[in-house]
Order: sequence, then structure tokens, then C-alpha cells
Amino acid sequence: MAKQAAKSVEDRHYDVVLAPHITEKTTLLSEHNAVVFKVATSATKPEIKAAVEALFSVTVTGVNTMLVKGKTKKWKGKDYTRSDMKKAIVTLAAGQTIDVTTGI
Repeated sequence: MAKQAAKSVEDRHYDVVLAPHITEKTTLLSEHNAVVFKVATSATKPEIKAAVEALFSVTVTGVNTMLVKGKTKKWKGKDYTRSDMKKAIVTLAAGQTIDVTTGI
């Protein structure tokens, strides 16, 4: 039973951190030991910190989050709304890095 509970905690880490968010701005943040991830909208800062530390074996010094509202766009003359997403800027301890191009 305890093994099953531990398994669900590991699975939760993958449910919290969805994907790296790679743009020009986030690439510039990597110079300051920061990595940006798309995370679950229900994820809290302590959950994000625990998930990143467990998945990538690094020490996290700070987590900043932001909720990005989906834009309204048009496609073939009809309006649609992109889905909302939550981003987390994770600051790492000095000397540590995460290579987001390799995947989890």
C-alpha cells in the first residue's frame, strides 16, 4: 500500500510540470539561472518546487508563477479563445542548470 502511495506522488510531479516554455525571453532568463515551465493551473508554488527538484535533481531557490489568460483569435471567420495557462519561472541555485531540450 505504501508503494502505491509513493507511486502516486511521483506521478503527481509529472502532472504538475507539463512542459518547458521556450521563447527568446526565456532563453535570456537562463543566463540568470532561471527556467520557465508550463504548469498545471491548480499547482501551487511548493508543489512546483518539489516537482522540479524531484524530476531534475536540482536545488530550487525560488518560484514565481503567472496565469496567462487565453487570447481571442479568429479562424475562418469564427472567434475562438485559446486556453488559459499557468507559467512558472523557477530560479535555480548557483552553478546548477537544466537542459530543457533533452526532455524529462
